[in-house]
Amino acid sequence: MKIRLAQLNPTIGDIRGNVAQMRVAYKQAAADGIDLIVYPELCVCGYPPLDLLERRDFITTIEQQVRAFVSETGDTGAIFGTPVRNSGKAGRPLYNAAILAQSGSVLQTARKSLLPTYDVFDEFRYFEPETSRKTVLFNGIRLGITICEDIWNNENEVIYHVYDINPAEELKLDGAEVLINISASPFTQKKPELRARMLQNHARDLGLPLIYVNQVGANTELIFDGDSMALNPDGSIMARPPLFEHTTADVQLEQTSAGWQLKGSPAETTLPGKPERLFRALVLGLRDYLGKTAFGKQVVLGLSGGIDSALVSVIAAEALGPENVMAITMPSAFSSLGSVDDSRILAKNLGIRFEQIAIKPLYDGYLEALAPLFEGTDFGVAEENLQSRSRGVLLMAVSNKFGHMLLNTGNKSEMAVGYCTLYGDMAGGLSVLSDVYKTEVFEMCRWLNDSWYGREVIPNAIITKPPSAELRPDQKDTDSLPEYDLLDDILFRYIELQHSREQITEALGEAQAETVRRILRLVDLNEYKRRQAAPGLRVSAKAFGSGRRLPIVQQWTSQR
Repeated sequence: MKIRLAQLNPTIGDIRGNVAQMRVAYKQAAADGIDLIVYPELCVCGYPPLDLLERRDFITTIEQQVRAFVSETGDTGAIFGTPVRNSGKAGRPLYNAAILAQSGSVLQTARKSLLPTYDVFDEFRYFEPETSRKTVLFNGIRLGITICEDIWNNENEVIYHVYDINPAEELKLDGAEVLINISASPFTQKKPELRARMLQNHARDLGLPLIYVNQVGANTELIFDGDSMALNPDGSIMARPPLFEHTTADVQLEQTSAGWQLKGSPAETTLPGKPERLFRALVLGLRDYLGKTAFGKQVVLGLSGGIDSALVSVIAAEALGPENVMAITMPSAFSSLGSVDDSRILAKNLGIRFEQIAIKPLYDGYLEALAPLFEGTDFGVAEENLQSRSRGVLLMAVSNKFGHMLLNTGNKSEMAVGYCTLYGDMAGGLSVLSDVYKTEVFEMCRWLNDSWYGREVIPNAIITKPPSAELRPDQKDTDSLPEYDLLDDILFRYIELQHSREQITEALGEAQAETVRRILRLVDLNEYKRRQAAPGLRVSAKAFGSGRRLPIVQQWTSQR
């Protein structure tokens, strides 16, 4: 049996477009003599569809398109993900399902059993869980079809709870000879290694070939890397399409004395290292955010001469083309001459449009208007933030005038401790680096020059100069924050690992106890800022946004 893994890039709500994409892949598979093509989870409607699932016309359109696609199938079978109605009298109105179709008919509708409700997932809000699991006979082979979490059973990055059922194991007991999993598994930095290990464990434990197909592309904050795989019962990976690419891969399934096996030699796949992995994920995330919405293709950003805006400029130029990127430098009285020059050099190296607008007249006007009210007070945070807000006003004006979406350039370290200004540098339609720590920004920029470009595209002065908001004379981030190596270590332990203050202090030493206490308090007290932030691209196991739900009004922080 020839099986094709169709690693497609669906768009949420583009039901006709998604099915058209499936149809093109199906016709090619049929022409190539493929016996079975396997698509990702919920590929008909895109993942995650959220409350669109509550709209009757949405479900009706899905059903119409599914019927049309099924009616067009011939000898080549197709497994694809779609919502289906719950015909029972009780429970939620829908199932998350996988349909196996061939010769114009549905051979099986397999329903998802394990519905994740942790982190960014909320499937139990919409779907009823399946309580029985059955195999299906296809071309003389008994298939066990599962959906995403059904095979991630108890092997996620952060274990929120332990399932007491194993759908894949139950399908093996029902006679499955091949296990197939369709998935919509979002990317995180460590996910490719974790995913491969999980799938290898299942293949070995069950003694079955395993076909895993994951979607690629990005929908809002979630980025999907694909990373589909076909594995033999011994855990060897026989096919693994490249990460972040809309593509396909084929495998040949043959019966041997030891059972069904995938023919050939193990796939030779070298995974990209961390900086490249992050960069490619962010490029894909930005490209699809604009490409799948009505925001157009052109962006604007503030280019400060700092490393964060430099990296966002590179990502934007790579994702959208340099002709679609406008960078604006907005020096103040406290900006160094080098910041402007470095920004100009970077823009020239990237081939992006570069403009300069001085904010001093605007800033002075604000100060003049506020002078009667501020009389007798010292220069402080209010005056510092006015500079950032002046820039935000100008950037939003450019965005409105020309229809360019404004990109936010703040990183995760700043967002965590609140070193960002509401209605200033937090302005924007998408926060590109909000899940990337400052140390990772530095690492990525060095890698870009050394490996991606092989030359100094990002001026070395931007990478080596001490980080500064440049909102008052001789300001440096370390005036009020620890060095970023220490800060990011504390933040990672608190946010991703969810360690307590006591655990972090024990790990870092009692000498850091006060620093740990202060940083954790900043994280907790600035939840109100993050609640107002632009959507951010998720690349970690615990990002700010829908996957991290903390109250703004709470007393736990003050009691700690």
